[in-house]
Amino acid sequence: MGERKGTNKYYPPDFDPAKHGSLNKYHGSHPLRERARKLSQGILVIRFEMPYNIWCDGCKNHIGMGVRYNAEKKKVGMYYTTPIYRFRMKCHLCVNYIEMQTDPAGCDYVIVSGARRKEERWDMRDNEQVLPTEREEKEKLETDPMFRLEHGVADQAALRRAVPTLASLQEAQSAWKDDFALNSRLRRRFREEKKTLREEEEEAAALQAKAGLSIPLVREAEEDRRLAALLNLRGEAADEEDGDLQPLLVPLSRRRQSGRSAEEIGSGGSGTEGKGGPPLLSHPSSHPHWFGHHPAAFRRGMRGISGAGEGRNDPPQPPQNAGGG
Repeated sequence: MGERKGTNKYYPPDFDPAKHGSLNKYHGSHPLRERARKLSQGILVIRFEMPYNIWCDGCKNHIGMGVRYNAEKKKVGMYYTTPIYRFRMKCHLCVNYIEMQTDPAGCDYVIVSGARRKEERWDMRDNEQVLPTEREEKEKLETDPMFRLEHGVADQAALRRAVPTLASLQEAQSAWKDDFALNSRLRRRFREEKKTLREEEEEAAALQAKAGLSIPLVREAEEDRRLAALLNLRGEAADEEDGDLQPLLVPLSRRRQSGRSAEEIGSGGSGTEGKGGPPLLSHPSSHPHWFGHHPAAFRRGMRGISGAGEGRNDPPQPPQNAGGG
């Protein structure tokens, strides 16, 4: 849309290019408008961005790095051929003014007044980082052969000290060099885990449909497997005439302790008070929440029910005549 912008300017009838030069001189204004209102004092208003985190001395609030202000820019000195600029701005949280200026020698900004810096600097020499060469040292390297030789020997000694660290870093990076193989291995493991989860979900859905349960089944645990191994599922032969299958879950440990058979425990025989005593554990469908928390026992019980119920729905056989006629 830049080509559609109107760039024509109105030139009054008394405008003389030789006398006025430009429309700004004709109107007595500056191209920067309000930003140049103090240009006669050597001050230009610019948009300044805070170079680091500071604390304001007026309101004691924190001012983060990147906050922008309308600052007054002024040249206050020179560092060799590089000018030093000072910036004066007003805190947006109070009436305090903050002054900062450039530091060409340290490639940084320094606070002159109105705030204090949040100290987050470190010594490059302590961190074993590459230090910039100072001006005096650079001049001596160019003019003094003996200093250049000593400097080279010191650099070689530093290299020998850093060789083990560099070798360990290269060895650590070589383990991650083949990105395609690592990605393939990771994707293969994800596919196997996804397949296992899908099979577990299908098995749980089948068991829920078989038992008519609407509660979710949790994953099997080792404790559930040990508990399921102690349970035995059987059918009660006493109710075969009604066709009702009443499986009983009888803990094997209690059967061994009491010395009674499963029929005696289920029917309330000798050793129980009265006749027809209640079973130790009832039908699994009467305890859905228990089986929801013990999926291994539930799966074992459902397999026993399906095995015990085989042949229940077979058609009745005709009676055999004893006389043969």
